[in-house]
Amino acid sequence: MKVKKILTISVAVLLIAAQSLGACTIFAVGKDATVDGSTMTSHSCDSRGDDPRLWVIPSMPAGTERDIVVNGRAGADFSQFPEVKNYGTGGMVLGSVTYDQPTNQYLHSMYSFANDKGLAMGESTCGYDDCTGKRDALRAAWNKDEGILDCYCLQDMALETCSTAREAVEYMGAMIDEYGWNGAAECINICDGNEAWVFEAYGGNMWCAIRVPDNAIFVAANRCRIDVFEENDPENFLYAANMKEYALENDLWDGKGEFQPCEVFAPSRSFGCTLREWRALSLLDSDLELDPYGNPNDYPLFVVPDEKVSVADIWAIHQDYYAGTEFDLTGTVEAGPFNNINISRYTYRPINMFNSTYVQISNIKAWLPEEARCLVWFGWGAASTQYLTPVFASVKSLPEHFGIGTRKLPYDPNSGWAVTVGVQQEATVNYDAAIEVIRGVRDPKMDEIFKITSSIQNLAASMINVGMEDEAVDLLTNYTATVSNDWHDTYLELDAVLRGKFMLGAVDMALPEVPEWWSAIVEANK
Repeated sequence: MKVKKILTISVAVLLIAAQSLGACTIFAVGKDATVDGSTMTSHSCDSRGDDPRLWVIPSMPAGTERDIVVNGRAGADFSQFPEVKNYGTGGMVLGSVTYDQPTNQYLHSMYSFANDKGLAMGESTCGYDDCTGKRDALRAAWNKDEGILDCYCLQDMALETCSTAREAVEYMGAMIDEYGWNGAAECINICDGNEAWVFEAYGGNMWCAIRVPDNAIFVAANRCRIDVFEENDPENFLYAANMKEYALENDLWDGKGEFQPCEVFAPSRSFGCTLREWRALSLLDSDLELDPYGNPNDYPLFVVPDEKVSVADIWAIHQDYYAGTEFDLTGTVEAGPFNNINISRYTYRPINMFNSTYVQISNIKAWLPEEARCLVWFGWGAASTQYLTPVFASVKSLPEHFGIGTRKLPYDPNSGWAVTVGVQQEATVNYDAAIEVIRGVRDPKMDEIFKITSSIQNLAASMINVGMEDEAVDLLTNYTATVSNDWHDTYLELDAVLRGKFMLGAVDMALPEVPEWWSAIVEANK
């Protein structure tokens, strides 16, 4: 693989500020922590501006030259990539890569997340604050040593060229070693069915990665979290060669005490981040007794769950709004009299987010053939009101509604994104009642789809094992299309049901009773 670097560093500096900083929550789950023996990664892509469209990027032949692009996402059209290269209004080409091998096919959205080999990943954009008094030194270091690789492009390239999580870690590390990082720090969760890893890119040429224990789960919420440094354990820990030297040279570490990469290169105590981590860890292990107001560095890096988890369990945590805790969004002024948790103004930022672009949960089963193991569950909008569609990264095509619609376009009933968030929006009129209607339609259907999908996977695997690879991929393509088209039609109907049932703020044209606690608030503020 040959890389050509274009000297446009001054432009790259300007582009950092233009990149959309999301607010994402991610999980990485080891194979012995799941009910089915798969590994899992998840990613709630939360923002006000990310592009919700999803495309299949086909394999590219050996000798293909692909661009290294900074900020080449929002508004970009990858429907005919690589024949047509449309990087939107903000994309800037800073170099190129020539592949000496055919590339993998992969699923591409705001952040690409799975390929047809069964490699999957997500990301959480991480900030840093002045909690250690090193903010100015960090800014100076990253500005001085800026590179040309951002998270969008590096994840694309890793999925194009790698087949396993370890290979992806080594590849991304090597690319940052040579060409440098561009943009905010990132925490990237990666899995392949056998292993789960966490990869953190900080700035300059600094990065490190740690393997998630097979029986454990990792969670991050817009904070870098790798707080250990293992210099002689390459099976479980990989890192940039000169991390300590770089930290000393740039006044980021005094050389005393424990060297914690996250604390040195991306320190953060943001309560909107640490509270989500506290909640997720506490839900997974009820014996932890963590202090939500305490030092987040005391939170465990990995947690062994009370019970082994399923896709449905991880999805349930993505729907969380601190129910039953002092941070519960319901019963607050912001949520209104009918407890709308999908609100833009809140006291405590929940895991479930009103502005979520999508949630994706990979579910990789290493014992299945590649074409059948590469499953991702995908849904648009807030987790609380969305549905999940099983999408195999090996499919030959996706239904049209996956590639239609952005946040800036008018409502389009042909857009999967628009229809799903349309249901979310209708539910805000009387959330308490509306969410019961949504769950009544969604949850039984999801239970059946979880079961049927497993059977379809096994059938496809059996077909592949007897040499029917093409027929098996056709089966998975048709199944993905059938389920996703049915969901699209179901939510179109559900939108109409909600619109009629809660017209003018009523419930079936009868005004709902306002709870006493809300009436008391109104009276107190007259």
